[in-house]
Formats: sequence, C-alpha cells, structure tokens
Amino acid sequence: MPKMNSLRRILFCLFLVFVAAATIGCKKISTPVKVTASFSVDKTIGDSPFTVKFTNTSVNGTTYLWDFGDQKSSTEKDPVHTFSNPVSSGTNGFTINLTVTGPDRTTSVCKNSITVYPPAEQYGTPFQGVSSTSEMVMYEINIGAFSKSGNLDGITARLDSIKALGINTIWLMPIHPVGKVKSIGSPYCVMNYREVNPDYGTFSDLRNLVSQAHQKNLAVMMDWVGNHTSWDNVWMVNKSWYTQDASGNIISPAGTNWTDVADLNYDNFEMRSSMISAMKFWVLSANIDGFRCDAADYIPFDFWKQSIDTLHNIKGRNLILLAEGARSDHFTAGFQMNYAWDFLATIKNVFVNGSSAATIFTTNTSENTGLSGDQRKLRFTTNHDESNSSTPIQLFNGRQGALAASVIAINLQGVPLLYCGQEVGVANPLTYSTQKPIDWMQNPEMKSIYTQLLSVYSSSNALRKGSLEIYTHNDIAAFGKKYLNENILVLVNTRNKAVSFPVPAALVNTVWTNLMDNQSQYLTGTIPFQPYQYLILKK
Repeated sequence: MPKMNSLRRILFCLFLVFVAAATIGCKKISTPVKVTASFSVDKTIGDSPFTVKFTNTSVNGTTYLWDFGDQKSSTEKDPVHTFSNPVSSGTNGFTINLTVTGPDRTTSVCKNSITVYPPAEQYGTPFQGVSSTSEMVMYEINIGAFSKSGNLDGITARLDSIKALGINTIWLMPIHPVGKVKSIGSPYCVMNYREVNPDYGTFSDLRNLVSQAHQKNLAVMMDWVGNHTSWDNVWMVNKSWYTQDASGNIISPAGTNWTDVADLNYDNFEMRSSMISAMKFWVLSANIDGFRCDAADYIPFDFWKQSIDTLHNIKGRNLILLAEGARSDHFTAGFQMNYAWDFLATIKNVFVNGSSAATIFTTNTSENTGLSGDQRKLRFTTNHDESNSSTPIQLFNGRQGALAASVIAINLQGVPLLYCGQEVGVANPLTYSTQKPIDWMQNPEMKSIYTQLLSVYSSSNALRKGSLEIYTHNDIAAFGKKYLNENILVLVNTRNKAVSFPVPAALVNTVWTNLMDNQSQYLTGTIPFQPYQYLILKK
C-alpha cells in the first residue's frame, strides 16, 4: 500500500504538470486597445476673456491631458477654460492639444485652434468734426477704381481733391479680404471682418488715411456687410452661425441670386456678439467715424438696436449710421439715414420714361413722412450698384441730363451722395466693374459745375434745412426753399427738349440772383428752358 500511494502521488503530480503546460501553451495573447483622441468646442472665436466648453469625444481613453496653448493645462475629461490675450504678440490664435492615454498606455493626440481677440483700444483722438445730417455731403469711394494704385494710399493722395469738391464725409466700400470660394470678386463677399484686404494695403495704411482725412475735416465711414459672408470666411467653423436648409446645408440669402455669399443666422447670439465686437474694433482701433450698413433690410430690427446702442456707448463718439434699406424702423433702431430708393426710381421714371415731374414731390413727401430731428433720406442719382450697370451719363442722356437730375437730388430734401467718378462724367460701367482707374482729367467743366453745385448747397441754410414749397408742372421740377429771410427757387427741366414754364402768380415780377453765375433773373410771365436746363435762384 505505501508503494501504491507513492505511485499515485507521482502520477498526480505529472498530471498537474501536464495541465499547467497545456494551459500555458494555449494562453491567448491580448491585442492593444486602439485609442482615438477627439473633441469639440461650443465656440471657436471670441473676445478676451473668452470662455470655452470642451466636449471630449475620444474613444477608449482612460486619462486625458489638455494643453490649452496658454501655458495652462487640465486633466479633466470635459474642461471649461477661459482664454485671455494671446501669449504671442501679433497673433490671435491658441492651439489646443488633447493627449489621450488608453488602458495599455497607448496614446493619441488631437489638435484644434481657438481665436481670441484682445480688447480693442482707442487709437488716436476721436474726430469731433462729424457733420450733422443737415450739413452732410457724402462721397462713396470704390477703392479699386479710385486711383491707379487701387489702394488706400491712392485715396489718401487725393483727399485734397475730395475736400475741394465740397465733400465732408467719405464712405469707403468694403476694405476686407474678398472670399475665393464661389466668389465673383465682389468686395461685399467678406472673408474676415477683422482684416484689411492686402490688395488695398495694410491696417497702418487705413489708420493713416483716417488720420489724414480728419486733419482735413473729413469724416470716414466704413461699409459694413452684416447680412452674409464669403463661403470661406473664418466664421465658417461655427456652422450654427449660418442659416441652414432642412438638410443642414448652409444657404445663400433667401430670395436673392447672391450665390457667392452665405447667409448669417441672426437667431444665434454668439454670432451677434462677434459681429458687434468687430464693429467696435474698427471704431476704436482705426478711429473710423461710422458705418454704411449693407443690406440692412435683411437684418432684424433688434440686432440693429442692440448694435447701435452698443456703439453709442463708446465714449467721445458722434458716429454716422446709414442703413442701406428703406424700413422705417431703421430710424427707431438709431440710424440717422437710410436709402431713398423710391426717389431714385421716381427720378428715373421722370427723366427716362417721361413721367410727370410732379411725381418727384409725391415721392419726396412719402419718403419724409414720419422723419424728425436729424433723420434723413440719402439722395443720389447713382451709386456702386447703379453704375455697375448704367452710369448717370448713360441713364440721363448725357452730361447735361446727369447734372439736371443731380440738381434735384442735391437740393430737394435729404443728404446728397456722389459716387466717385460721377463728378467727371464716367460713362462706361466697366470702369467700376473691372476696376479700371478713373480718368480724373476727363470732363473738367463737369467737375467744376459739381463743385459749384455743392458749394451753393452747403452755403445755403434754405437749401439744407429750409421749408419746402412745391410748384406743380408736368415737365419742370419747380420748388422753393425758405429759411428765415433766405428764399431759394430751384427750377429743373427734366426733358431733353425746350420747355416753357409759366411763372407762378406769386413769383411774377420778382427779382432773383442766379447762384450759378451771379446774374440777376427777373421773373415775368414765362421762362423758356433749353433741354435739361436748370436754375438755382436766390432772393
């Protein structure tokens, strides 16, 4: 028996060894766990201090290390971090690195960037010479066509000429980089609201232009394109900032053919805040004096109210605010001016289609109803939209017709606007659409007349802010303006033919001075007018 027990023990031990060996030989070798680092943020662009919520979407991570690019870090899974001014001078970006470690110590890294703009600071001295709307004479500048250099310095070099014309307020068409995706080259296709188009120069060039203009008592407005951006605008990383269709695709502005731009979503308050911040940036950092706001009718009233209230809170500023639109609530929001589109349509119908000159005054009354104080309509016979298709020389049948239409637009009621080149009779729209430099030596007599017209307007309280009296006639646009003891009579033949105008009974046998040649004008029973002739008389 003892021998048997020993044998059994030996056999049992051999069995255990066999089982252990078999177990070791069949053991499964584990595969490393794949780790993928990824994350999203609730916003990517903002002003310092800028708080961002990070959402960790990594796969198979066990530990996380966030490097925020500002010498700060975190090991939380879903941190919230506040960014201050960028560490590197002259940059606005922070690179975020998330390093994820898996259960077997394998790692994965994900990167993204955050743009944080430092608070704008006042550059220079706020301009105190901004004209009231009753004294304002505005001049729109197409930057690319304005000079041979086609840039901001080209405008600075001609400031004396602009001033001599009788202008006190300059409106610069958009100065920003133009988008390239789906682009047709329009400056209203903005790629970055915080930058100057390098084709136009530098930020320093803009500051110099504004500074030089202020020294010559000229205010400078920027064109602000708030309704839409280019398809490659830096804001595109924030898809929710844009209007989308039912399938989630960003769309162009509804009801338009503006396929080169993407429509902004004004239900998004982060976008609104960034828009207002960008507007403040130019007021403070470039010392500009206000904005012409593009496509203002497409943007909600409450945004305009919010943005204008914010801009008015900037100390020491008397900002010019012009809405490209016709909604009456623009004035309620705080704009001083919006567009006299109906006036433009009416004056075209009178000069081109033969409508009664009396319709000009019907439209004038309609447009001015409800306006008070410094609220005005912007009056013009052309602008960049109009002259891209038909210049005043073409539309109003030559230089004399263009001047006659301008006499009404300048002197009736509203803020007069001239578009660059209008004063020298630019005839070909391709000058503007192809950015061909304006020939400033052409039609010097026409420029002289425009200079005189604006001088007459600016020196007359009656023309700028007097009460209006209308003398109805089918062909002659006839109206009087009175302020205290100053009386002005404006008579314009809107036809390309001779017309005889019966002098109103109250004006018969009165003596006036023709302000264009300082000659006496005695009014009798009738006044004969040559085609497109006009008179501006003072008594």
